[in-house]
Amino acid sequence: MGLFDEIKKKLSHEFIDIIEWLDTTDDTIVHRFERYQNEIKNQAKLIVREGQVAVFINEGQLADVFKPGTYTLDTQNLPLLTTLKGWKYGFDSPFKAEVYFVNKHLFTDEKWGTKNAIILNDDRFGLTEIRAFGTYSFRIQDAGKFVVDVVGTDGNFTNYEVNEHLKSLIVTRFTDTVGEANLPIELYAANTSELSETCQEVMQPEFGRVGILLEKFYIENVSMPEELKKEIFEYSRLDKLDMGKLTQFKTAKAIEEAAKNEGGTAGAGMGMGMGFALAQQMGGMMNPQMTQQSNPNMQQAAVPPPMPVQVLYHYAVNGAQMGPVPFEKLKELFANRTVNKDSLVWKQGMANWSALQEIEELKSFLGGNTPPPLPVS
Repeated sequence: MGLFDEIKKKLSHEFIDIIEWLDTTDDTIVHRFERYQNEIKNQAKLIVREGQVAVFINEGQLADVFKPGTYTLDTQNLPLLTTLKGWKYGFDSPFKAEVYFVNKHLFTDEKWGTKNAIILNDDRFGLTEIRAFGTYSFRIQDAGKFVVDVVGTDGNFTNYEVNEHLKSLIVTRFTDTVGEANLPIELYAANTSELSETCQEVMQPEFGRVGILLEKFYIENVSMPEELKKEIFEYSRLDKLDMGKLTQFKTAKAIEEAAKNEGGTAGAGMGMGMGFALAQQMGGMMNPQMTQQSNPNMQQAAVPPPMPVQVLYHYAVNGAQMGPVPFEKLKELFANRTVNKDSLVWKQGMANWSALQEIEELKSFLGGNTPPPLPVS
């Protein structure tokens, strides 16, 4: 054996014979196997562990992808690389290629949130702001596509790096989804499960384009300004309460508070006396028959009738419930064609929704209410 053969043999032993990656982190997605000048010996051993995929890149081009297992690297196990290199009759050691190990386990509990408030236009409250945050989980589905399109030449790619890209994508698609949903503002916080599922379906194609599978997507909270919350709660209570009884209750509370503010023993006595009197008066207003039965000789005091309560109407637009709105507002909506004669309308006291044209007091919207001519004398 000549001198140059000895040198060649000695150098060949310096090339790495075993290619593997032992992951000691919880956040590494892609690790590039480093060695001198990217040289690999013929017949080298490639070990791909469970939860990993090995990707071979040749001069920026995707070559062969290996699933978990142990492989002897030769032309039979490297068909795409053999084609790219033009190895028709085998090859001599060493050959050059970049080897990337891709972690395919599930990355969970990744955080997302809206940095800026999302502006929505609600039919009742006008322009409003909401914020949202939650978690998501993902895994690498197509290792080759992910390495080529996202990782590039990064030798150690972590989930922090990909999350910066994914968070921007999530917020963009979440904003589009809630904007197109056109729900009443309070329903976003009340339907986070359904909204989460819809957002996941919308986002998955975007994740798939770079080889990522969005396993789970959760919206944990949808928040709005405190003053808007108070308006919604008050609006909801007014929609449910009997306005006559609410007025009586608030009047009684106001008088009682005024009596408390008189001060001293006299004030306290006046407050107690007025409180008892108000309790008896309100009991009589709410149940006059019971009052008469407890004292048959007492004549029922003259009590003015409750103030007329404004009728509020709910209406449907494109299958979504809107309102309530007063009569004049509904008339305005009819005039600008937001609703029509066939639109479904409901008010308190109705058993079911009915077409606008079937509700007696709303027929005036349709015209044709001109009185007949006076009889000829």
